[in-house]
Amino acid sequence: MNLKHLSHLVALDDERHFARAAQRVHLSQPAFSRSIQAAEQALGIRLFDRELGDVRPTPAGALLIQRARRLLLDARNLKHEAALLRDGQFGDLAFGAGPFPAATLAPPLIAHLRVEHPYVRIRFEKNNWQSLLQRLLDEAIEFFVADHRDIPADPRLQVLPLGRDRGGLFVRSGHPLAGRACELSEAWAFGLAGPKLPHAMHALLVRLLGLPHADDAVMALECDEVSLLLHLVLSTDTVAVCSDLAFGEQIQAGHLAPLMVQGLPEVGADMGMVLLRHRTPSPMARQAMDTLQQLARSMGIEPPPASLLVGDELA
Repeated sequence: MNLKHLSHLVALDDERHFARAAQRVHLSQPAFSRSIQAAEQALGIRLFDRELGDVRPTPAGALLIQRARRLLLDARNLKHEAALLRDGQFGDLAFGAGPFPAATLAPPLIAHLRVEHPYVRIRFEKNNWQSLLQRLLDEAIEFFVADHRDIPADPRLQVLPLGRDRGGLFVRSGHPLAGRACELSEAWAFGLAGPKLPHAMHALLVRLLGLPHADDAVMALECDEVSLLLHLVLSTDTVAVCSDLAFGEQIQAGHLAPLMVQGLPEVGADMGMVLLRHRTPSPMARQAMDTLQQLARSMGIEPPPASLLVGDELA
């Protein structure tokens, strides 16, 4: 067997259909079928069950295909690293960030990298963690930074915690609720705006508001653009859900004020760097992640508990 056979096994596992998998790897369906049969004969194991057009891996096939994915990823890493060594390059960088780290951590990180490595090309993507996760799995980016609480457990992923970015509810300084304690229901009546909330935060809102159904807790505006949230809260009576760092300058200038909401526990975003566990980071990605850890500490992001760091160091 060779890497081409392994890529055919992975394609069939992804597509679960011989014709689509054959098209994906640019083979005719008969040639693709022969490749799968040759792999099964070489291993002496039936890798796929084929019943009425439904193609699914056998238990043994699922185990071997998982290993094949890792081997193919290792091969791509080897090719990429060899190209960097051959060309004498430090490596380009492609990474992403969620809305809050894009507004707080990404600007000083990119500025630092541009000063220290002016010839390195950087591609940065801002999006929600769901979209960034798919980009990571597609190997379009090397890592992303986001609130990692809702990211599903996946053996393919490694999360390196950065710490807690404290947050809360904010209003303009002249808001009717500014400067006094209030109930969450009072703030809710003015309309809440912010990014898509983590499940735990959404459940907390439902409980504190006493709503009968989770679907009743719908924010007035769900938005991943921090600059838009800032403009909205400064120009209207809308209440914004945001991190302290993202609104820091406006808070210090006295233009924004945190709401004193009775019964609302401390909230925030648990920031982490998410990467593929078995993909070797490029030298530039390592530099960027090391710098992010330093920036997080210097900007006052609370370090994560020591228990979260065990086994999550960079390889």
